[in-house]
Amino acid sequence: MFNVQVLGISAAVPAMGRGVSAQVVSFNDKNYLIDCGEATQIQLNKFRVKVMKIDAIFISHLHGDHVFGLPGLLSSMSMDGRSNPLYLFAPAALKDVLEFILKQTNSYLSYKLEFIPIEDFPAGEPVFITDNLRVSTIPLLHRIFCRGYKFEEINKKPKFDFYKAKALEIPNQYFHLLKQGNPVTLENGNTIYPEQVLLPADIPRSYAYCSDTAYFPSMIPHIHGCSLLYHEATFGEEHRLRAKETFHSTAKEAAMIAKKAKVKQLILGHFSARYKDLTPLIEEAAAVFPAAEAAEEGKIYSL
Repeated sequence: MFNVQVLGISAAVPAMGRGVSAQVVSFNDKNYLIDCGEATQIQLNKFRVKVMKIDAIFISHLHGDHVFGLPGLLSSMSMDGRSNPLYLFAPAALKDVLEFILKQTNSYLSYKLEFIPIEDFPAGEPVFITDNLRVSTIPLLHRIFCRGYKFEEINKKPKFDFYKAKALEIPNQYFHLLKQGNPVTLENGNTIYPEQVLLPADIPRSYAYCSDTAYFPSMIPHIHGCSLLYHEATFGEEHRLRAKETFHSTAKEAAMIAKKAKVKQLILGHFSARYKDLTPLIEEAAAVFPAAEAAEEGKIYSL
């Protein structure tokens, strides 16, 4: 399983019935939260995300619409009896902020919070690795230090061709050895090599989350060929100068990045509250990159 569920698509403040930035990446039996704007807990409950299965949290930057929901969420996890450690990847200054809030509210956590400053890693370098998943940072261009995140499968194994194995009259008890890449010798003396029954592994799937950023082609090598790209589209082209002043992107610019990076699909978010109807933004992006759509809160995107 490799899914992405968007919890909020509004920029700066909750508006037009839209929440602010937060997403959940589900990979196998683990959940990973990206950003945690105001009321993220409400969205998590609304969309029935298993909060206690959140294994790590990744914060892109320290603007309020990306972090104001975090202290409450951490506290709620503690009140619910969490005991497993929680990894938190974020700009270094967030550590002092959280410690101050916990101290001033006389709060404590029932679990260990493993804080990892993302400034310690050059852009593009992995910050989190499991047996089958690697998370690395993406360079972005914003008013303050900001990083996106790329989630990608690793260690994809070749697929076992059951029908070819049967055609070669290989007994079932040898299947596990061949799957592990070992040659086997059958009772009739024939030697079967793994490449005779193994198909190429599927292309690894990947998801890139690019939160607040101006148009920034330097990110392209880091997201090239991704299965799914989320890119902010705070403004339309009619407000391109405003986008440049605030280090945000237009929908067209997001589509240009997607096209140049040759990603498979683009979902747009972080929309300004001035847009009640998102249709013009989507049309603007689709004119450049047809596989573009507005992210929908609660929708699960399966990679």
